[in-house]
Amino acid sequence: MAETLPSTDADAAAELDRLAAEIAHHNKLYHADDAPEISDADYDALMRRNSAIEAAFPHLVRADSPSVKVGATPTGSLAKVAHARPMFSLDNAFDDEEVRDWLGRVRRFLNLAEDAEVPITAEPKIDGLSCSIRYENWRLVRALTRGDGQVGEDVTANVRTIGDIPAALPPGAPAVFEVRGEIYMEKAAFAALNARLLTEAEDPEKARQFANPRNAAAGSLRQKDANVTASRPLRFFAWGWGEASDVPGETQSAVIAAIRDWGFPVTRQFQPGGDLDAALAVYKAIEAERADLPFDIDGVVYKVDRLDWQARLGFVGRSPRWGLAHKFPAERAQTTLLDIDIQVGRTGKLTPVAKLEPVTVGGVVVRNATLHNADEIARLGVRPGDRVVLQRAGDVIPQIVENLTRDDARAPWTFPDHCPECRSEAVAEEGEVDVRCTGGLICPAQRLERLKHFVSRGALDIDGLGEKTLFEFLDLGWIREPADIFRLAAHRDELVGRDGWQAKSVDALLAAINARRTPDAARLLFGLGIRHVGAITARDLMKMFVELPALRAAAEAVRAGDAEAIERFALIDGVGPVVVEALGDFFHEPHNQQLWDDLLNEVAPPPFVVETRESRVSGKTVVFTGALETLSRDEAKAQAESLGARVAGSVSAKTDLVVAGPGAGSKLKKAAELGIEVIDEAGWAAIVSAAG
Repeated sequence: MAETLPSTDADAAAELDRLAAEIAHHNKLYHADDAPEISDADYDALMRRNSAIEAAFPHLVRADSPSVKVGATPTGSLAKVAHARPMFSLDNAFDDEEVRDWLGRVRRFLNLAEDAEVPITAEPKIDGLSCSIRYENWRLVRALTRGDGQVGEDVTANVRTIGDIPAALPPGAPAVFEVRGEIYMEKAAFAALNARLLTEAEDPEKARQFANPRNAAAGSLRQKDANVTASRPLRFFAWGWGEASDVPGETQSAVIAAIRDWGFPVTRQFQPGGDLDAALAVYKAIEAERADLPFDIDGVVYKVDRLDWQARLGFVGRSPRWGLAHKFPAERAQTTLLDIDIQVGRTGKLTPVAKLEPVTVGGVVVRNATLHNADEIARLGVRPGDRVVLQRAGDVIPQIVENLTRDDARAPWTFPDHCPECRSEAVAEEGEVDVRCTGGLICPAQRLERLKHFVSRGALDIDGLGEKTLFEFLDLGWIREPADIFRLAAHRDELVGRDGWQAKSVDALLAAINARRTPDAARLLFGLGIRHVGAITARDLMKMFVELPALRAAAEAVRAGDAEAIERFALIDGVGPVVVEALGDFFHEPHNQQLWDDLLNEVAPPPFVVETRESRVSGKTVVFTGALETLSRDEAKAQAESLGARVAGSVSAKTDLVVAGPGAGSKLKKAAELGIEVIDEAGWAAIVSAAG
């Protein structure tokens, strides 16, 4: 990764686009497939690069930014269930100074003095599978994996087989309570399981062998047959909670103590609320005994102890402001690079993957590593046959950090200029480092991935149209673009009787497709895969334009220089010129126009309506200016958005309300000139209070 930040909006937007696609790819491999390609350190580097660019170019933050997403959408055969409260993911720190910076941000958000005491807990970051276990009337009723943070997989029957997890809570516990924690496998148990699987296999060469304890835990928990899970040595540590009818304490420490008293294991290294020095001492102590612990860990987790402060701090994107993961340094090893393969993603990006001579790094056998792009290959100077240094932090595939034989006399490896899937030209757009296939939907790799995206849970969510089915229909020539999905009924009789298809399953699929003929407009827009238009951006666009034809007309008007259309887009918080340009480019292309028209001949999205918390400012545009004294700017913005208001950074004729604190300057003056209502911070607090 380059050390310097992009110098222009175009460069920044292009790199954010690349990072979003790459991080989403690795999220799916890690959280959904249990088959990671890169190391934790490599993944963390991508996330840190994304955050650095977003901080420097806040107007370009993507609505589907990795900073607001958790995990990956669940896949597979297990039932999918929405969490009562989302499961978060933690931001990372890599040295003591970053931890101190985090605590400083906490103090500033809470308007505390720089030296104010903020008790924080500390505990090991177990490398396992996060799970939420729900009790109602003190009985275990449901257990869900984290999934994408919003929706998880139902593993209730399997969790009931884990001895560490009580079947019931004691009568003194709340009637409704979700215990959250980590399901894991101890190192010795992992080695014994692999040995048993090898012994039991009819053909030892084909025996199932897990790569590491986390992979073994995830595979064991996701079994269709709970008897298989029961035969696997799974353990559990509790670290938090979700929905609760009552919370048994006013601090993180007190609630964790109560959970422990109810019979749940809590790590012995858990440090109740202390000061920062105490927390850092716990980190050093745990790091020193890391190799001797019976389970894998990859860092230490800190949390603000007071729950009332946690509630005020809230979340930013995918992560709580009140929590942080302090990661351990990476581990290293040497091996030989055997070959470089090229993978083509949904957006046409060509990603080079290093095929490695298998090597053990910290107890894990690794065979692959991503090389990111042509620039990274040039920086390392790697070629098949080179001896390379791998770095690992966590039980996943490491990154290549050094080429030990780059000075050997061999020809450099040349990045392909044509797509390996469709032979279309592969180029890097101006300002981008990534090489992309120009084939679009004619490229088999892109066509399948784009259609998978279109029918995915975040888009149209069509049950029954998984990757295998889409591939079958593509191979038959029945679908090439989204509209073809809604014409599959014409092939009903041909489909019935094919391998795996009976009349009942065919009709169920066609019914699921027909149920999406009046889709949510924002989901449909997101499903088209327009560059820079993620799920949240799609919703923000539809809040403004309500109907898809109006959005298209506005995008085309902007391309033609229409000032009124430009101003409408400018009012949408978080939608910058890069998004508008991407929309204009999309609708300018004849094949996209045809795809759009063809699709809207098959579906009829109703006008987009947003359900908001009723308040005086619902649907209005609010601007905060000046110094706020009782809450931070981030907290004020979060309050406004929770009341259904839009927060803008500048005052215009479209502004409905200005909240002005001491020191308000030009924005306050402009509000007065335009006759816009102005209130002080106390007035804003009254609006928030009135909304309940």
